[in-house]
Amino acid sequence: MYTRRLGSPAALTSAALTITLLAGSACSREPAVRPSLAVAAAANLTAALQAAGPKFEAQTGIHPVFSFSSTAQLAQQIENAAPFDVFLAADASHAGDLEKKGLLVPGTRAVYAIGVLALWLPSNTTVSRIEDLTGPSVKTIAIAKPELAPYGQAAVDSLKAAGIWDQVQAKVVYAENIAMARQYGSSGNADAVFTAYSLVLHDPGKIITVDEKLHQPISQELGILTSSQRQADARKFTAFFLTGSGRDVLHDFGYKPPNQ
Repeated sequence: MYTRRLGSPAALTSAALTITLLAGSACSREPAVRPSLAVAAAANLTAALQAAGPKFEAQTGIHPVFSFSSTAQLAQQIENAAPFDVFLAADASHAGDLEKKGLLVPGTRAVYAIGVLALWLPSNTTVSRIEDLTGPSVKTIAIAKPELAPYGQAAVDSLKAAGIWDQVQAKVVYAENIAMARQYGSSGNADAVFTAYSLVLHDPGKIITVDEKLHQPISQELGILTSSQRQADARKFTAFFLTGSGRDVLHDFGYKPPNQ
């Protein structure tokens, strides 16, 4: 039988101490785990939150993790117990419905921005107003599904208010959210796109902001979920956009403040 000699007790103690010190040194070099916050955010916020997230983390040490989708789809996920901490909607009605169902912490629901609807023309320069969408140069118009996305509903309402819905309805293709509608334009699959101004303000092409009188105000509301286990951190996040420097980021991306 083979037997390995382990050495004297003193040697064993010294070796164990060395291993312990090395292990402690290795652990001390590991970065501290960052607290994270799960944020359900409407697709129109994609660019703005990608810019705001690092600023919030630098100020608080809290790492926000964003899940972007249409407002209606996110609200449904929340009703199905999705593990979010904060909800940033693209309208007021979905946040209101969640509050009525007891899914938002009382007193946390608030308007954080007024959205701006834009008509984006990636390459078509013959359109100077939405009425021009009836012309032959525009064959496809991308709009987010109005039953899912507030900006999509605002687009349909605007076309109806302008009196051209019946003329352009056959040109409309629907996307799951406004970020996907924008992709239709970027990929050349749509000549015109109704989307959030914040998503295209830095894109090439022509941008026409839609007259706000043609649709209901896009009042975007937020709230903290009652199921959240990180409500203190969630309050820091909502305050960042309601009273902190997050307001400046939203302004830089074309959103209007709630009181304007």
